[in-house]
Amino acid sequence: MGDHAQTPAAELRIGVVGIGQRAPMATLANRPGVARVVSCADPDSRGQDDARRLFGADVAVHERYEDMLDDDLDAVFVLTPDHLHTGAALFFLDAEIAVFVEKPLAITVEDCDTLLDAAFRTRTRLFVGHNLRHLPVVRRMRELIDQGVIGSVRSIWCRHFVGHGGDFYFKDWHAERAHTNGLLLQKGAHDLDVIHWLAGGYTRDVVAHGTLAVYGDNPRRSARSPAPGGERMPDWYDPDVWPPSALRDLNPVVDVEDLSMMLGRLDNGVLTSYQQCHFTPDYWRNYTVIGDEGRLENFGDGIDGDAATVKVWNRRRSGYRQDADLCLPIPAQDDGLHGGADQALVDEFLRFAATGGPTETSPMAAREAVACAAAATTSLRANGTPVAVPEPAPELVDYFANHQTLPVADDVTA
Repeated sequence: MGDHAQTPAAELRIGVVGIGQRAPMATLANRPGVARVVSCADPDSRGQDDARRLFGADVAVHERYEDMLDDDLDAVFVLTPDHLHTGAALFFLDAEIAVFVEKPLAITVEDCDTLLDAAFRTRTRLFVGHNLRHLPVVRRMRELIDQGVIGSVRSIWCRHFVGHGGDFYFKDWHAERAHTNGLLLQKGAHDLDVIHWLAGGYTRDVVAHGTLAVYGDNPRRSARSPAPGGERMPDWYDPDVWPPSALRDLNPVVDVEDLSMMLGRLDNGVLTSYQQCHFTPDYWRNYTVIGDEGRLENFGDGIDGDAATVKVWNRRRSGYRQDADLCLPIPAQDDGLHGGADQALVDEFLRFAATGGPTETSPMAAREAVACAAAATTSLRANGTPVAVPEPAPELVDYFANHQTLPVADDVTA
């Protein structure tokens, strides 16, 4: 389905490639009269069984995603492990079928550019699953910035405390550079995209340090195959294991960093700092945005039923004031789907696949998040050597700006 198709004649016929940890998100696409999942592909028998459980006994199930072309699809979710995104997404873009790629878009900037070029060349709709752009707390921060409550943004700091990092990222394919590049990319792509979105620019040079501080010395490795498709995180997750060094059954290969710090300079002059730790006792992310007339930050992120608050300090006083000048509570949404962000993301994709038009998410922004993270990973593995972030081709920048950039609303009130 290229950009020439504007109005669906009936329900969109949806396919899902990769029936693993994120597959339940695709169930949100089953909307009578709008869309229906009719085809799935997964090489693993568990994935095939789960496809029928999630999408019904009538769903077509394949081992190879190439065979899904026989199912007359309008759009496809690519929910495979990260290093497999490019092959599947490129296949369906070349077939002119709208594609949703789970974040990150790819694990190298070269693969990202290959996918952007394919979407440009075929005029096929490409969408990336950066659901945090639909997270209520992040949207509230963007609205406040757009209203000018802290003046012009000059710097953004982000601290990401990945409290369950050992269970979530060091017991399966996430722990291997070959499958993720690194967790600064795999996990950090979300945060870096948010930083870019809040700052209104993209990173052009970085410097970083990182290390494998805790999990690399853990000798308790699993004998199971590291290939995806068998066991999944809910099978082994145990929140009562503490400290992190006590974890068992780590992936046979662990060669990604569990502690990373990076500094960046954006193309608009904004300076950024990003810190990610996978062995903290708590799990949340904190964005601090500093403008020339104030600052704002979030306390809590509103994910998994946790309430959050955005606080603004924009009047001069002595000392730290916990109550701030403006406190905006973000109601908790315990839906297990990122505080409603997944539903909004899927709804946006279905609309985009059917009729095109601007979107909150951006393939170009997804590419820039990967490019930034990949450059920072290169820097930290070179002992903090500064690295320039490669710029995308101008014709791709122009194409996605003209076809898929949502204008910022100017009538939002605090």
